[in-house]
Amino acid sequence: MKKNSLLVLCFFLSLTLSGQIKESEAIDSIFMDWNNASVPGCALGVIKGNELVYSRGYGSADLEHDLKITPSSVFYIGSVSKQFVTFSILLLEEQGKLDLDDRIQKFLPDFPEYESPLTIRHFIHHTSGVRDYLTLMYLKGRNYLDDMDPEEVYELIRRQKELNFSPGEKYLYSNSCYFMLAMIVEKASGQTLKNFAQQHIFEPLGMKSTIFYDDNTDLIKNRVFSYRPTEDEGDFDNLIMRFDLVGSGGVYSNIEDLFLWDQNFYQNKLGKGGQAIIEKMHIEGLLNSGESSGYAFALNNGNYKGLKTVSHGGSLAGYRAQLMRFPDQHFSVIILANRGDANPTAMSYQVADILLEHEFISTPEEKETEKLVNVADGSPEYSLPQLTGTYELQPGASLELSIQNDSLHVFQTWNKAAYNIVPVEGNTYESPGEPEVRFVFSDFKNDHTQVLTVIQNGKETTCKRKNEIKQDDIDLDAYTGVYYSEEIDARYRFFIQDDKLNVQIANNDPMELDVYGIDQFVSGRTLVQFKRSEGILNGFDLDAGRVKNLKFEKI
Repeated sequence: MKKNSLLVLCFFLSLTLSGQIKESEAIDSIFMDWNNASVPGCALGVIKGNELVYSRGYGSADLEHDLKITPSSVFYIGSVSKQFVTFSILLLEEQGKLDLDDRIQKFLPDFPEYESPLTIRHFIHHTSGVRDYLTLMYLKGRNYLDDMDPEEVYELIRRQKELNFSPGEKYLYSNSCYFMLAMIVEKASGQTLKNFAQQHIFEPLGMKSTIFYDDNTDLIKNRVFSYRPTEDEGDFDNLIMRFDLVGSGGVYSNIEDLFLWDQNFYQNKLGKGGQAIIEKMHIEGLLNSGESSGYAFALNNGNYKGLKTVSHGGSLAGYRAQLMRFPDQHFSVIILANRGDANPTAMSYQVADILLEHEFISTPEEKETEKLVNVADGSPEYSLPQLTGTYELQPGASLELSIQNDSLHVFQTWNKAAYNIVPVEGNTYESPGEPEVRFVFSDFKNDHTQVLTVIQNGKETTCKRKNEIKQDDIDLDAYTGVYYSEEIDARYRFFIQDDKLNVQIANNDPMELDVYGIDQFVSGRTLVQFKRSEGILNGFDLDAGRVKNLKFEKI
């Protein structure tokens, strides 16, 4: 029986392999757990120069029908789609049909006027302050896997009385902006985004399997299904997705087509055919302060081990995607996955570690990291129990540190990711295999460190220890009742169950809330701040990451 199983496995692997390089065995080891037909997995593409030097599939495209993943398999690529939106915008600018500093109302005259003008440029760089529609839909109790009507979504965005912040003040990712950029493409060109991209991008580049999916009744050849692991090890749920909104996402593509897209960044064949449009794609937006927003034209400029990177990821349902380019090395990694627990970004770095090992260099950012590390190491070395606890990035998003198997264990509350970190020098830790991320502990008080500084790509994020508030000291009855938000047309019912405050939205299952502070509760990354008038509770403000200060009144 074992012999037969082995033969099946070998046959499966032989069919999915395309291309051969000497490092193939090392690369395949990264995806070893997905190297069989009984689990979902991913497609991989490695580009060197002008060649797709290695491409293959790992795992199943369809668990029900035992269909394998190949480099031709078509995946939903999530927010990687945004690159095609910004390129469409720049092509229209090149044609003289719009200007990046045009006000939104020039193309969408029914969009509300706020105190400060909103421009196409604000939308591109996520500096508009417009609330994210996917978050708004979630707060309404809607499932993004369901069919969403574009007019309903636009109306939801339009009825927001406030922005998250004044345009240009901050950077905050918003899918609403790209949903509306798709509408602007249609208004400026007279074509839907689907048809415009097909005519001006996909067809000229020969991307025959790539499409903006704006009708969920359309058939897509070679499409893979998406899955998420259940609590039962080795078991998966099929996440059937009817989502067909475009702009914020919407593109289905494969390794072979994305190779052609990657190549165009080195020698542009689109529009007037010059590199000026490619150079503009890499320009980061500016905040009102003159500082960079950190986000270009749906591209993230970064640095990995001294090498420049240009990348963007995507996720929806069980689909996960990453297109990571090392432009100076003319090297790229593409990973398209169909399982919700995949981390294609980390895996892309692992592939780069193998193939760019001799290219890595020391950088000024790394020197600054070393400087910070040395300062931290001037203090006594702390024991593991002194480092444990909860360190908060923002309300509802924390790093929970505990001791497991004599190691320091990190749990990220916002995405449930978990990993161990080990000391590298003094009070500086890193996760094995992820040297670009370091954890530095400092400010020792009350027998515990109070500050955890996370350093990644030269950027520091400070997390402060969270002081727990005892729920026994809170009168939960005061918060019960029904609250209404006009901006999302939703009612929230708060009640007590099992000695905890719960909230129910529409007909969805109730969610438990944890005490966060005075009149403050959290669920996941959502913060509920209750308000009082003359001591009486009359409503609350809700902060859900990409939606700020959403108001509810008690009814």
